[in-house]
Formats: sequence, structure tokens, C-alpha cells
Amino acid sequence: MDRRTFLNATTTSMLGSTALAAAPLALAQTAPTHTPAAAPLITRDAMRPQMAHGIQSGDPQADGAIIWTRSDRPARLWLDWSTTASMANATRVRGPYLLEDSDYTGRLDLSGLPAGQEIFYRVVLQDLHNERVLSEALPGHLRLPSLAQGRATRNVRFAWSGDTAGQGWGINEAWGGMKIYEQIRQVRPDFFLHSGDTIYADGPIAAQVKLADGTFWNNVVTEEVSKVAETLNEFRGRYRYNLMDANVRRMAAEVPQIWQWDDHEVCNNWSDAKDLGEDKRYTEKNIPLLTARASKAFLEYAPLRRTPDVESERVYRHLPQGPLLDLFVVDMRSYRGPNSHNLQITENEESAFMGRPQIAWLLEGLKRSKTTWKVIAADMPISLQVGDGKDTDGRNRWEAIANGDDGAPLGREIEIARLLQGIKKANIHNVVWLTADVHYTAAHYFDPNKAKFNDFAPFWEFVSGPLNAGGFGPNKVDATFGMQVVYQKAPDMVNAPPTNGMQFFGQVDIDAKTRAMTVTLKDIAGASLYTKTLEPQRV
Repeated sequence: MDRRTFLNATTTSMLGSTALAAAPLALAQTAPTHTPAAAPLITRDAMRPQMAHGIQSGDPQADGAIIWTRSDRPARLWLDWSTTASMANATRVRGPYLLEDSDYTGRLDLSGLPAGQEIFYRVVLQDLHNERVLSEALPGHLRLPSLAQGRATRNVRFAWSGDTAGQGWGINEAWGGMKIYEQIRQVRPDFFLHSGDTIYADGPIAAQVKLADGTFWNNVVTEEVSKVAETLNEFRGRYRYNLMDANVRRMAAEVPQIWQWDDHEVCNNWSDAKDLGEDKRYTEKNIPLLTARASKAFLEYAPLRRTPDVESERVYRHLPQGPLLDLFVVDMRSYRGPNSHNLQITENEESAFMGRPQIAWLLEGLKRSKTTWKVIAADMPISLQVGDGKDTDGRNRWEAIANGDDGAPLGREIEIARLLQGIKKANIHNVVWLTADVHYTAAHYFDPNKAKFNDFAPFWEFVSGPLNAGGFGPNKVDATFGMQVVYQKAPDMVNAPPTNGMQFFGQVDIDAKTRAMTVTLKDIAGASLYTKTLEPQRV
């Protein structure tokens, strides 16, 4: 069987499957007293553990990846994997318990895998009330990157976008659901980068929305998405909701994901300056408490690799993707100072955006990288103006980096200027920024010859999104770093519905022979809107 045959095949129950139960399998961990292959109890489907939210893989590396699922009851996760679709010589791995404290979610850091290989796997749940009762087996697939050392032997392809289920646009099954996820699956990327706003915890979803032409957009609705998220269960319910979509589940089973977060995982434009005092939708006004609940839910549902307990909730991370690509996933939300007028003249706690430790980590990682391309996965654009109302003195308050002042770097721009200056000073080449957030797609070229601050090497930033949310834009440009809008496509209305067609994702292809990177901006139908091929600088 090939990959697609394997994934589309009827998922045979492990209870009656000789492929899973009869042949002895190598144990990747110490064998437990009871294995799910021992005398399974055949019972009705409703009596078996269910994985209604499917399976996901994430954070792929040369020797491993995260495998995620959710049960509907106390269970243990089991997994078989192989390098062939026939599951010949499969290896069995015992996973974690899935219990109430994690909303029955669980992940397995599947390690020791052969670099650069396609991995076929099956996930099974063992009922903890009766260990002889097992779930149906769900099949998954992922492709691992090659080792960073050595010559590239195959091309790299990945996709990115952001913003899912925002502005009241949820799952409309009559329209095909969140069908941009199916377009992403069909290009068969090595991985999908979700650039933030993985949920909209602050955006209630109504059962019906009237469109401009008089027709209606009909949403699937659950109790948790009918209001703003405040309780831990309501934050969790937002992730459960997205996984109700068949397109999302199908892609998640076939394509590894790399998640980062932005503001809507908590609430709109959250920072230390956020004040919910006048927002009548919220009975819980405590931003730190909402952030804590949101963070727990995000880490439970994101298929990402956990960091050590010294900073167990850290989202920024380095994910090597072979000799052609290093991916640096940054966090522009957790370490920022309060959203302000953003005109501070020195770098301090008020002007922090990624923060000094993260900037130092990023710059050091870029210096060490030996790959051809270094991609910085950012959750916000550099020089697009993103406002956040007015401060108490009536001054414009800013949500992103840009501050609307086209002169020398001020506020958060000082931190970015220091990073860009450090990249140039260290003679680091082939750095590309990818982002989302603004709900339209664009290609930006940063030209030091046209900048007010010009001590940096020229580079590109590409923007994409939304995946299934309202369309907006385009945003005004800040000229401090000499950003040139080479291409952009945005709707001609505010909060354009998905039916407007202004939903976007980006595709990146790196050629193994030439090492050239081609970035293609695509729409919801998979049509190519703009393509840019970047030739690598050889040093």
C-alpha cells in the first residue's frame, strides 16, 4: 500500500485485527504487565474509547515527532509505527494515561525514528475501566526531515497560515467546513506551520450570520463557543470545536503541524495593559488568570514538544528541518511589555516585545545554523501598523512592532533594530520571515537603502491568512525599516466572510539541487496568486 491507500483504508478495529493483535511486535519501551494485544474483549462501538477529535502529529525533527490524541474517557494511549504502509515489522510504543486533569488529551514524544523517512502509525486507546476493551485504531502519517549534516537529498515543502474560526465564522458544513485545510493537505507539505490565533477565545460563534447578499452562513455551534472563553473548560472547548471539522482532522492525521500562538488564544490584543473592566461579555476580568487558563488549554491541545520544567510553558523553539532549513518559532506575545504609545527612546521593560532572553536565543541560534535557509516564524508582521485604540492621554496605542512614526527606531522597533543589526554583523545570510495575523496575504521586501534605520541586510517577509476567519486589510506601512509592499491581496470590505474567497495560505518549496527557495501565496481554492524565487547567498 502507498501512503494514501494506508490513510484512506477503513480503520480496522484493533479488537479483531490480526495485523495488530496476532504478530509479536518489538517493544520500544519496557513491556507493561498488560498489553492491548492480550485477549481483547469484543464489544459494541459505543462501549469502546472514542477519539472523536482525531489524531495529530507535530514538531517533527530528524529522529522523532509528537503524536497527540484525545479520549472520551480515562484511557491509555498505545501506538504502532513502521516505515512502510503495510506496517511490516511495526514497533509498539506505550503512551501516557489520558485523564481528567488534561481534558483526556495526551501526547507521545515518539523518538528514535529513522531520519528522513515516512512514518506510518496507528493510535489505539485502552479503556482503563476494563483493560481488555480497546478503541478503533486511527491511522496517521508523517514525513521526518533529514539530518542537518550532509548533502540535501530531497526537496523541502511546507505551508503556513494563521487565524482559525475568528470573527464568528465557524464550521459551516453545508459550505464544506474549513475547506482551506483540505487544500493544504492536497499539496502534501512536509509540515504545516500555524502562525498563531489557533482559536478565537474572545469571539462568540452564533448559529447563523446573515451575509450581504441576504443568504445565511450557518455555523455548527457548541455551548463553549457561544460566548467568550473564561473558564478552563471554555478555552478547551474552543480547541475541541476546531477539531470537529473533518478537513482539520484529515489534514492533522497526514501532515505534521508546528503551532505558535498570538493574542486570540486568550483575548483580543492581550498584554499587561489589557483592561476588561468595561467589556460586559466578561465576568472574569483578571487577565493573568485568563492567560493561565488559556495557556494550559493551548499546551494540552497543541501537538508541540514540551520544554523542561524550568519554563514548561515556553512556546518559542528551534526545529531543525534538515540541511536546507532551520525553523525558529518565536513568541511575540508572552514576554512583551504593555501595549502603549510605543515611542520609548530606550529599550526597557515597557518597550520589550520578544524580550532580551528570547532575542539572545534567536540570534545565537541563527549564528550556529549551518543550513541554507533560516526561517523566522513570527506571529506578527514587522512594519505593518496594527493599532490598539488610544491610551489615557489620547495617544495611539499599538499592538504590534510598528508605531506609525517613520523615523528612527522607537519603542518595540529598538529591539527589532538590534536583532537585525546583529544578523548583519554576524554575517548571517538567507533569513526569511513568515507571519500571519492581519487577515490578508502579502510579500514585503525590506530595503536598507529606503529605510530610516539602515544597519541591516535586506530580507523578505511573507504574510498569509486567514484560514477560516474574517478578511481585513490592507494595513498601513511604517517606513522605519524600509519595507516595500511588493504584492498584497485583501478584501474590499471589513470582516469579509470565507465565502468572499479572501482566505489564504502560503507554500514554500526549497530545491535540493539549486537550494533556491520559492514562496507561493495561494487562496482558498489553491490558486497561486504570487510567486517569488529567492536564490541563496553563498558564502
